[in-house]
Amino acid sequence: MSNDIDFDLSPDQWEALRTLRNPVSGGRLSRAYLIESLVKFGLVVVNDGVPVMTPTGRKALVRGSCRLLDLAA
Repeated sequence: MSNDIDFDLSPDQWEALRTLRNPVSGGRLSRAYLIESLVKFGLVVVNDGVPVMTPTGRKALVRGSCRLLDLAA
């Protein structure tokens, strides 16, 4: 079994995941569908109504950071 974490997320999903990396910000996102899609991938959980990135989400964000650079260019 491979431990590779590779998700084909949309730019909006990557941005939402990136926003959630800092729990101090509260992770407030106005687009609930983005959170729901990240929950389905197992990248985010919702605790007491607040989305929180999972360890898998953190790994996916680190691995996908090169894609984020491509999107910013």
